[in-house]
Amino acid sequence: MALWKADPTFYASPRDAVAGPPEKLAYVAAFDRAAQEPDAIAVLDLDPDSPSYGSVVGWTDMPYTGDELHHFGWNACSSALCPYAPHPHVERRYLIVPGLRSSRIYVIDTKEQPTSPRIIKTLEPDELAKRAGYSRPHTVHCGPEGIYVTALGGANGDEGPGGIALLDHTSFDVLGRWEVDRGPQYFAYDAWWHIAKDVLISSEWGTPSMIEDGVVGELLLGRKYGHSVHFWDMRKRKHVQTVDLGDEHQMVLELRPAHDPTKEYGFVGVVVSVEDLSASVWVWHRDGKEWAAKKVITIPAEPASADELPPVIQPFGAVPPLVTDIDLSVDDKYLYVSCWGTGELKRYDVSDPFNPVEAGSVRIGGIVRRTPHPAAPDVPLSGGPQMVEVSRDGRRVYVTNSLYGSWDDQFYPDGVGAWMAKLDSGEDFAFDERFFPRGEDFRGRRPHQIRLQGGDASSDSYCYP
Repeated sequence: MALWKADPTFYASPRDAVAGPPEKLAYVAAFDRAAQEPDAIAVLDLDPDSPSYGSVVGWTDMPYTGDELHHFGWNACSSALCPYAPHPHVERRYLIVPGLRSSRIYVIDTKEQPTSPRIIKTLEPDELAKRAGYSRPHTVHCGPEGIYVTALGGANGDEGPGGIALLDHTSFDVLGRWEVDRGPQYFAYDAWWHIAKDVLISSEWGTPSMIEDGVVGELLLGRKYGHSVHFWDMRKRKHVQTVDLGDEHQMVLELRPAHDPTKEYGFVGVVVSVEDLSASVWVWHRDGKEWAAKKVITIPAEPASADELPPVIQPFGAVPPLVTDIDLSVDDKYLYVSCWGTGELKRYDVSDPFNPVEAGSVRIGGIVRRTPHPAAPDVPLSGGPQMVEVSRDGRRVYVTNSLYGSWDDQFYPDGVGAWMAKLDSGEDFAFDERFFPRGEDFRGRRPHQIRLQGGDASSDSYCYP
């Protein structure tokens, strides 16, 4: 239903978003690795004054098994306030939730009963294949003219190319393939934009067979995973330029553009270098009329004895950091970097994006360290900080511990467990000991993507400075 005035959770500028009210609920994708039970959206209480703070207070099962819910997003957000947006009266109401293994996409209504979201539509795999030519939907971003869904695979069993499908804001129908001229782009993963500059950026992981059953050692050492960032004309939907980071830098994943719409830079994380197992973060930027990228953060591997390591990395004698997610605060001051392998969440001051300064770090989990949460100091934890989400005001940071089912099993073969944590981010950077849902709180599922009620640091883009 159209609104007579703009949704109050839409913000014209990052400044307005930071000043908005704090989130009260989180929606978390939780999947059953065994595919015996349906995946679910768990609802968590984030109100520190609530008696159920830090608890799972709602749960919505999917109607099928084996979806592997992964990344998801809102149907509409602050980009609807852009001056050229054709849908100014939509509302942030529905979660668009893809299954990475099943290729289904669920539309879930959070408005009437926020703690009991209701599935109102299911897009079957053949609709995505027939209308857009894609499979394996991965990431969702709410744009001014529709819902952008990146996909890793092609249709009808084709490995690729992956790309972007566009969905209608209101009917949620698949409108079609976004790209008009994709140029040399083949691999897909994330996509985001400098919305006021009509620039879209996309990144690279691999095709479905390259990721389905875990990392393939031969492909990794052969430097066959994605290692480039692509730049597009967003209005013409045309590929403009590829920036290759070097084929030693394997798996170029999460994109975090500056929220300030007058800026043309952003950050992208690289999972691993095959030369030394380090991970890295790069800043992309304008260099004259072209785009360029510069490595600004390098995180080294940590030495370990072979008997401490899972088989996949035993020959290397070290734990790779495995940077699998990054997130940029809405004021563009802090970049948070998840090191899923070593079990560390790093905070960098990126006020100068070309010269980040580490401004805090916490340890939890990790392949070797198994660092406990301070709320349960005698319980070693598997997994590490993986998905990271930041509140709009930048004061609260949430993390979950599962990456992707088959990859969890490779790097944490004794079990990755299930947990979620919250950190307070201010002068200090430390865990909130009152917030630690874990284990059976998630009913045997593994938690992954987090979305905050009313928007968060990786959900919205802004058209006004």
